[in-house]
Amino acid sequence: MGGDTELPNSVVRGIGDKLYEKRKCAALEVEQLVKSLAASGNTKRVGQIIDKLIADFAFSPQANYRKGGLLCLAATAVGLANNNQEFLQKIVPPVLNSFTDQDSRVRYYACEALYNIAKVAREGFMVFFHDVFDALFRLCADSEANVQNAAQFLDNLVKDIVTSSYALDLDEFIPRLREYLTVVNPYKRQFLISWISVLSSVPDIDMLQYLPEFLEGLMGMLSDTNREIRQATGKALQEFLLEIQASANVEYGELADILVRQAQSADEVTRMTALRWLRAFVSQAKDQLMPYYAHILAAVLPNVSHNNQDICQVALQTNTELLQLPDKYEASDSAAILAQVSADLISPAESTRLQALHWVRALLGRSRQQVLGHLEVLLPALFDALSAPSDRVVLEALSVQATIADQQPQFGQVMQQLLERFRGPLGGRLLQRRGSLILRKLSLLLGPRKVFCALADILNEEPDLRFASAMVQALNVILLTAPEAKALRSLLGQATEAEAGADLFHCLYSSWSHSAGAVLSLCFLAGAYSHACDVITAYADLPMGVEVLVQIDRLVQLLETPIFTYLRLQLLQPARYPDLIRCMYGLLMLLPQSDAFKTLHARLHSVPTMALLKLEGSLGPLQDLGFSPQPSPSPGKHGRASRQQSRLSDSASKDALRSHAQLVDFEQLLDKFKNRQEAHSAEEERRQATANIPGGDGAELLSTAL
Repeated sequence: MGGDTELPNSVVRGIGDKLYEKRKCAALEVEQLVKSLAASGNTKRVGQIIDKLIADFAFSPQANYRKGGLLCLAATAVGLANNNQEFLQKIVPPVLNSFTDQDSRVRYYACEALYNIAKVAREGFMVFFHDVFDALFRLCADSEANVQNAAQFLDNLVKDIVTSSYALDLDEFIPRLREYLTVVNPYKRQFLISWISVLSSVPDIDMLQYLPEFLEGLMGMLSDTNREIRQATGKALQEFLLEIQASANVEYGELADILVRQAQSADEVTRMTALRWLRAFVSQAKDQLMPYYAHILAAVLPNVSHNNQDICQVALQTNTELLQLPDKYEASDSAAILAQVSADLISPAESTRLQALHWVRALLGRSRQQVLGHLEVLLPALFDALSAPSDRVVLEALSVQATIADQQPQFGQVMQQLLERFRGPLGGRLLQRRGSLILRKLSLLLGPRKVFCALADILNEEPDLRFASAMVQALNVILLTAPEAKALRSLLGQATEAEAGADLFHCLYSSWSHSAGAVLSLCFLAGAYSHACDVITAYADLPMGVEVLVQIDRLVQLLETPIFTYLRLQLLQPARYPDLIRCMYGLLMLLPQSDAFKTLHARLHSVPTMALLKLEGSLGPLQDLGFSPQPSPSPGKHGRASRQQSRLSDSASKDALRSHAQLVDFEQLLDKFKNRQEAHSAEEERRQATANIPGGDGAELLSTAL
C-alpha cells in the first residue's frame, strides 16, 4: 500500500491500526484532506479516496481495517460538508452493509459513522431513509448493549431529520411498516411503536390516512407480555382515536372491519380496546357505518355475554347505540343484519340471545315487510330459542313471534311451525318442559281463542294421530288450569246458551276428539252433560285401550282440582243435573279399580242418597246403569212438593236441551268422536303389528306432557 497516491502512507497505516487513537487520527487527516480537495474543486481526487476507502478498508476481511474504513468514510462526509450530496450514494451503502457485520465493534462503528454522516447530510440523508430504517429495525434488537445504545442515538437523529423534513414517502414506508408489525421481538416492537408515535405527531404527515394499513398490527401488540409495550401501544392508539374524533374525513368502513376482527381476540385488552373504538365510531358516524352494521354486530353481540364485566358493559353500550337506527336507515340493510342476528339467536349465551331478539323487534318496527320477507331464515332461529335454558330468552322469543304473528298469513306460519317444534323426541321434551309456558304466553299476547282455535284447526288435519292426541291433552290441561284461558272457560260455559260459546265448542271439539279425556273435559266445561253421557256410553262399542284408561284416570284427577269445584257442587243437585250423575257413574264403570276409581267412588258416596232415591224424571238414565229405585216414602205434603219441583226441573232441562240442539249438533259431534277414536284404535293396531316394541318416536314423552 506504500505506493498509493490517493492517501499518504502514514494515513493508510493509521486507518488499519489496531489502536483506536491512531485510527481516529487517520480519520481526522482524511477529513482535512477531503476538505481541502473539496475547497479546490478537485472532486475527482475525492471520489478516488472514497473508492479506496471502500475497496481496501470497508470491505476488508480484517476487522480493524473495516473499523478504520468506517471512521474515514464518515470523516469524508464531514469534510465535504454541504457538498456531500454527490458522494453520499457511494459513502452510505458500505456503512449500511456494516450493520450486519459479525463483529459487534464493527457494527458499533457503523452506527457511529452513519450518525456523523446523517448529522452533516440532514435533508440529503432522506434518500436513504428506507434503507436506514430497515438497518435500524434489525440493529435495535442487537445482542450487544453498546450496539443497541449506538443504534438508539442514530435512531433519535433520524427521527429528528424526518420530523423536520417533507421528503418522507409514506406510500413506500407504510407497507414496510405493516410487514414489520408482525414481529414479536420486544425491542423491535418498541422501535416500531416509537416511530408510529413520532410520525403521527408531525402535523404535516397524515398517518391517519394510512391507519387501515397498520392498525391491525398495532392492535396486535396490546397482547404483548411486556407491560411497557402494552402501555406504549395503548397510548398510540388513544392518540389515533382522538385524532379520528376530531377529523371530518375518515374512512370508517375499513377501520371497522379491522376492529371487528380484533374484538374477537382471545386477549381481553385487545377486545376491550376494539370495542371502545367501535362504540366511538358508532356514536360519531352511525350513518356511514350502516353498511357495516351486520359485520359490527358479529363482534358486539357475542361480547355482550363475555366473562369480563367491563367488556360486557362496553359491548352492551355499543349495541344500545346501534339499536337506535339512524334516520337514513333503509330496509335494504335488513337482510345482512337479519342473517347475523339469526346466527346469534342460537348462541348458548343468554345475554347475546336477548340482544339478538331485541334486534329482531327493532327491525320489525322499522321495516316489517322486509323482515317478513326473510321468515324462512328468521323463524327457525326464533323457535330454536324456545329450547334455551333461560326463561327470559324464551319469553322474549315468544314476544317477537307474537309480533310477527300479529297479522295473517304470518299467524298461520307461526302456529304451524310451533306445532312442528313439539314433534319427535326432542319436541316431546320441549313440550314437557316448556309447553305450558310457551302456549300460555302466546295466548296472553295473541289472545287465547285465536291461538287455541288455530292449533285446533291444524291438529284436526294432523295425520300423526298419536302426536295429535298428545298435543290435545297438553292443550286441554292449559285450557282447564291456566289463568290465561279463563276467558275461554267462561265462553265455553255458555256453549249451550250463546252462539259465541257454541262456535268455540265446535272449533275445539273435532281436534279434542283425539283424546277421550279432553272431549269429556270440554263437555264438562260446557255443561253438556247429556252429550258427555253419550260419549261415555259410546265405549260400549269402541275399543278401550290403555291410553284411553290413562286419559280417564287423569280426568278424574282433574275433577278434584279447584277448576271443577262448580261441578262437584252440582253433584249435590242430582234432580237438577241427572246426566252429570250418570256421567260420574259411567266413568266409574269404565275405570279399573285403581286409585282413580277409589277417588271417584269416594266422591260419589258424598252425593245425597235420598235425593237419588226421590228422582222420578231421571230414573230412566240411572236404570240404564243398573240402579234400581227403592220405593219412595208415602206421599205427603212434602213428597208432593218434591215431585212437583222435580217435574219443574225436568221441564226446564228439556227446554234447555231444545235450545242446545239449536246451537250445537251433538249427534254430529258424537259421530266425529266415534270415527276419530276408531281411527286411533286402527292406527294402534297397525303400529303394534309392524313393531316389536311400541313407541320410539317420542309419543310416550308427549303423552305425559304437562
